[in-house]
Amino acid sequence: MYNVNKRKLFNWSPPRILVTGFALIILLGGLLLSLPISNTDGHYLRYLDAVFTATSATCVTGLVVVDTGTQFTTFGQIVLISLIQIGGLGFMTMATLIALVLRKRISLKERLILQEAMNQTNMEGIVRLIRKVIVYSLAIEATGALLFASRFAFDMPIGRAIYFGIWHSISMFNNAGFDLFGGFRSLTMYVGDPVVNITAMGLIILGGLGFVVMSDLIEYRKNKKLSLHSKIVLTMTSALLIVGTIIIFIFEFSNKQTLGSLDWDAKIWAAMFQSVTPRTAGANTIDIGVMRHATIFFMVILMFIGASPGSTGGGIKTTTFTTLIGAVIAMIRGKEDIVLFKYRLARERIFKALTITMLSLVLVIAVTMLLSATEDREFLRLLFEATSAFGTVGLSTGITPSLSDFGKIILCFTMFAGRLGPLTLAYALGPKAEKDLYRYPEGKIIIG
Repeated sequence: MYNVNKRKLFNWSPPRILVTGFALIILLGGLLLSLPISNTDGHYLRYLDAVFTATSATCVTGLVVVDTGTQFTTFGQIVLISLIQIGGLGFMTMATLIALVLRKRISLKERLILQEAMNQTNMEGIVRLIRKVIVYSLAIEATGALLFASRFAFDMPIGRAIYFGIWHSISMFNNAGFDLFGGFRSLTMYVGDPVVNITAMGLIILGGLGFVVMSDLIEYRKNKKLSLHSKIVLTMTSALLIVGTIIIFIFEFSNKQTLGSLDWDAKIWAAMFQSVTPRTAGANTIDIGVMRHATIFFMVILMFIGASPGSTGGGIKTTTFTTLIGAVIAMIRGKEDIVLFKYRLARERIFKALTITMLSLVLVIAVTMLLSATEDREFLRLLFEATSAFGTVGLSTGITPSLSDFGKIILCFTMFAGRLGPLTLAYALGPKAEKDLYRYPEGKIIIG
């Protein structure tokens, strides 16, 4: 019986193993966060709230139902930041790190799972990529921790500043958005601070670019070229950040509750930061809940697009969005192929982009409808919450802690689906794909 069960487990597909692995980490994390040793009041935290927090951390989202800075002890905060690191880099990446340290061989099955986890098209060089992921991540997080600690040292004792620096660097780089400042304030007290803004935005952007792109950039001096993937990611990321900054600045310029009361420097910093953070980061320097409806809806669009493949962020991804734009332009021009940077995209890439977008759209719509039926809140705020959970962003208009138990469970599932990706989840839960032995005759329908 044991051998039969072991054989069935070994035959699981990589998506199913990823889904199960993340689920087990969340359940274990929820158990640890619920213990009295993790909570400052010395009592058990309600398990649903603990699981919600563990899901938000493992899925690097940042939505919270309890105040992280005041609810959890140092032990609880360490559990939380560990979940963020595991969730951001992926539990298979962490398992590979342990295997490399112990000098164990990475099996073919493990390489397939790593390929799925890193969203790569083939296994070639996957272990080498994982080594780069670990080295780059630790180096970037260490730099961010040093910069944060240097700034925080002016506001708190040096030991606490170092701890806060390390903790927030990991949180920002992994696009989690959790903070320890208490009062659900995030980084609002540093709205015009250049050091905190530049450090946080740098960590968020680097974490959201993806490790393949970072590797390309680091090796550019040697290779003198960038891959098509890196060109698309860098171009679309830059465009979204610039457009986002301009639109948020215009929409909120006269809003006394957000940018209106700030000086010019702080206005620019705040507009830039709020343009960066919807790319799945979750931190904020102004109160999202008092923004104008136009700004909130625009941020919903940014959150839905999200970060880039193989990164610590969520959303449909910048490459998917670029492919859709390319398809629209090609159709308008009467072209058969989508051409980007003088490269033609394969049909399977286009179909995958359309599938991911439709599944994601259906998920966000379904979750928003369910929340609308159970929560007595404005529709736009519920849409914002649902999109934030799907995009593993973590931004909130302030309604998360007051959601019903059903609402919290729905958002837990949404964060889980958003982190793994709707397509991966569908592969994991659906039946094993079988190749068709025949093709039907082509039919014609009227479109448009």
